Amino acid sequence: MPLSDLYVVLAVGLGALVVVSLFRSSKQRYPPGPPARPLIGNILDVSPQGAWTKFTEYKSVYGDLVFFHGLGNSVLVLNSMKAINDLLEKRGSIYSDRPSFTVVGDLMGLGQSMPLLPCREEWRAHRKLAYTALNATAVKRYHIIQEDLAAILSKQILETPEDFFSHVRLTAGRIILSVTYGLSVSTADSEYIAHAEDTMHMISDATVPGAFLADLLPWMRHLPSWLPFHRAARRGRDMIDELVTKPYEHVKREMEAGIAPPSLTQDLLSANALTEHSEHQIKWTTGALYGAGGETTYSTVLTCIMAIALHPDKLRKAQAELDEVIGTERMPTISDKASLPYVNALIKEVMRWHPALPLSIARCTSEDDVYEGYKIPKGTIVMPNVWAIAFSKLGPYDPEEFVPERFLEKTEEAPIDPTTSWAFGFARRICPGKALGENSVFILIATLLAMFDIAPPDDADLKPHFGLGLVSYPEPFKCKITPRSTSKAAQIVWRASQSVV
Repeated sequence: MPLSDLYVVLAVGLGALVVVSLFRSSKQRYPPGPPARPLIGNILDVSPQGAWTKFTEYKSVYGDLVFFHGLGNSVLVLNSMKAINDLLEKRGSIYSDRPSFTVVGDLMGLGQSMPLLPCREEWRAHRKLAYTALNATAVKRYHIIQEDLAAILSKQILETPEDFFSHVRLTAGRIILSVTYGLSVSTADSEYIAHAEDTMHMISDATVPGAFLADLLPWMRHLPSWLPFHRAARRGRDMIDELVTKPYEHVKREMEAGIAPPSLTQDLLSANALTEHSEHQIKWTTGALYGAGGETTYSTVLTCIMAIALHPDKLRKAQAELDEVIGTERMPTISDKASLPYVNALIKEVMRWHPALPLSIARCTSEDDVYEGYKIPKGTIVMPNVWAIAFSKLGPYDPEEFVPERFLEKTEEAPIDPTTSWAFGFARRICPGKALGENSVFILIATLLAMFDIAPPDDADLKPHFGLGLVSYPEPFKCKITPRSTSKAAQIVWRASQSVV
C-alpha cells in the first residue's frame, strides 16, 4: 500500500473512532467535571500532587461528584460524606477494589500488600489475620509499649528539643516495629527505621493516581527496561522487598532460637498451620502495618505540635484538663483517654485541620453503576476527598480556624467526627489497625501536652507548610518546646528509665 494511501486509511480510522466516541458519550450522562478536550478529555486536570485543594474548589462549581476522563481512564471525586456513604458503604460490592497501579503495584510488587489487594479472597485472608491481631481487645497488650515509647520520646525532646521533628518520626516507627516484630529500640533504630522511612516516602509519592504516566497507559510496562520509570520500579521493588522480608525473617530466627519477644508476627506464626502461602500472607499482612500506622501517626503528632504552637490558648485548656484529671504526680496512660474530653476534641481537630490522608486511598469500581442519574463506568478510579469534608462549614465555627471546641458541640451542627468517619478509611476497607493507631496518637499527644509548653520559635515566624503526597506531612518547622516545670522534667527522666522496650 502506498504511504499516501496509508495516511488516508489512518485518518479515516481515527475520524471514525472520534465519531463513535462522541456518539457514545452523547448517549451517556456522566457526572459533571471540567471542560474536556478532544481525545484526551480532562484527565490531565488530575494532578498527582496536592490535588485535594483543586478538587475542593471544583465542589463549588460541579458539586459532590466531579468526573474526569480521557486516555482510556476515568476518575470520580467524591466531595461529601453522603456520596461516600452512598457508594463506598451502601454499594461496597462495587466500590471496594483498588486501582491497578502499574508501577508501584505491579512492577514494584506492592500489589501483594493488603492495602492494594482487590477485594477478593486473598484480601479477606489478609484482613482476617490483621483483625485477629489488632482488634480493640488484642491491642490492650501493647499499651505499655506505647506508653514506654511516649516517655522515651519525652526524654529525647527534653534533651534535644530542637530535634523534635526527627524524634517524633523515630517514635512512630519504633511503635510499629516493636508491636509488629518485637524489635527493641536499639535494633529498630540501627537496622530498620531509616530504610522503612525512605521506602514509605517512595511509596507515598508513587501511590497517588497518575504519579507515573504508565499508570494511565499500562501498556508502557512493555517499553524498554532502561526507561526512567522502569529503573525507579526496580529500585522500589528492592526497597519494598527488604521492608517486608527482613524483620519478618528476624522474628522467625528468634522463634527458632526460643528468644522471640511477644509481637504481632509471633502471634500469627504461632497460631497458624504454616504453608508457603500462609507464610506469604503473614509476611505481607505484617509488612503493611508500617505504612498504615507509622506514617499517619507521625504526620498527626507533628501537625498537633504545629497547631498548638500557633494556638497557645488551646494548649492551656488541654493542660488544665490533664492536671485536673491526672494530677501532677504521673504521666498520662492510655486508660485515661475516656476521662479527657477536651484532649480528645483537640486530637480530632488536629485530624480535621490538616488530614494526614487528604484523599484517603483511591478505590476502583468493579462494574458499571448509576448514581443519581449519572453513569459511573467499570474501572473508574474513585477518590474520597477527605479535605472537602474536613473543611465543610458546619456549626458556628470557621473551618479554616483551629477550634477543638467544635467537637464538644452537642447540637445537630456538630462536625463530622474524623475518628469514626474518615481518618481511618471507609466501609469494608477501614484500617484494621484503627484501635492501635488511635492509642498511639492519643498517648503521644497527651504526654507532650501534659509535660511540655510549646510555642513558636523566638527568632522566626511559624507558617504551616505541608507536603503534597499521598500522606501529607508537615514540612520541617521550628518551635520552642520546654518542660512545664523542673518536677515535670524529673518525672520524664524517671518514667523513661522504667521503660522496657
